[in-house]
Amino acid sequence: MEVMIPNAASSIPEEVKAFDATKAGVKGLVDSGVTKIPRFFVHPPEDVQKLSSETNSTTLQLPIIDLEGFESFRRLEVVNEVRKASEEWGFFQIVNHGIPVTVMDGMLAGAKRFHEQPQEVKKELYSRDKKKPVRFYYGASSLTIKPSVWKDSAMFYFKDGKLDPELIPDILSEEISGYNTHIKRISKILSELLSEALGLRPDYLSSIECMESEVIVCNYYPPCPEPGLTMGASNHTDHPSFLTILQQDNMGGLQVLHQNQWVDVTPMQGALIVTIGDFMQLITNDLLRSARHRVFSGEVGPRISITCFLYPSSAKNLKQYGIINELQHGNPAAIYRETDTAELWEKIRVSGPSPSTLSRFKE
Repeated sequence: MEVMIPNAASSIPEEVKAFDATKAGVKGLVDSGVTKIPRFFVHPPEDVQKLSSETNSTTLQLPIIDLEGFESFRRLEVVNEVRKASEEWGFFQIVNHGIPVTVMDGMLAGAKRFHEQPQEVKKELYSRDKKKPVRFYYGASSLTIKPSVWKDSAMFYFKDGKLDPELIPDILSEEISGYNTHIKRISKILSELLSEALGLRPDYLSSIECMESEVIVCNYYPPCPEPGLTMGASNHTDHPSFLTILQQDNMGGLQVLHQNQWVDVTPMQGALIVTIGDFMQLITNDLLRSARHRVFSGEVGPRISITCFLYPSSAKNLKQYGIINELQHGNPAAIYRETDTAELWEKIRVSGPSPSTLSRFKE
């Protein structure tokens, strides 16, 4: 790919569009030998400031929940741990979840193979069209979100849990399909545990079909020549999803905000990270809370992560979700007005994400 040399008269939006038109992604930029990152990747200095590990890691540790025995003798214990972590952190790791380490490692390897294909092959899938169930793109999903982040992504949308296998590239078809089968099982388990944590019947969240569609995103964070200027993912909550299940490799870089401190999420082989989404916070009236998190870019890489966002079924995609009626005992006022995923996406498209998008829907 030809290295971009900004024209002094060009605007940042023009440079963004020109770079997007190359369809080469951030990896293409790195492969070209660039030593200075384009200005549209540069974040404000206060956003890329990284706390030392001595400041946060010694006193605060992300909850780790062992699911062994959750179906029998440890059920109540696990439910209580999920409740506590979801209320206090909105972010926790689970182990002994049943996905073999070989499957998880295979998924990371498949994502790496996809992103390290020749550019000509990947370009065929490059798109900003959100209606496409399989696509490749760089940065955030929308070019209106600024500044850009140092990341390439391949997205696979399993509408109501299904995706035409012919649409999945052969280079990771087996890994994606197998991984999604495991994710559907894990999402069902988490749905039951979260329902019980809220004092509801186990199948409550399943009955409102709020986590029936999966969007699996294979993220690739190339090494960055100026990591102190940009981010792999900026400070955000998971805006349109109800729940997120994340797998990261051993490179590190992920942090979660807790008690006004940024806490490193230390990689742990075989663990999955569970994140409460904004919609889950909305329907639980702040009982369960989404958490701000971010990813730093690094000089060494690539960093690979697999993110699975859980959304409503297609039949409920435009459903107005509000506070769960059963949680209004004692008549607590609803903190947020009802909304749907389409409206939330439109708010983000027009004005960009904020660290707490839910504030726009307060009553």
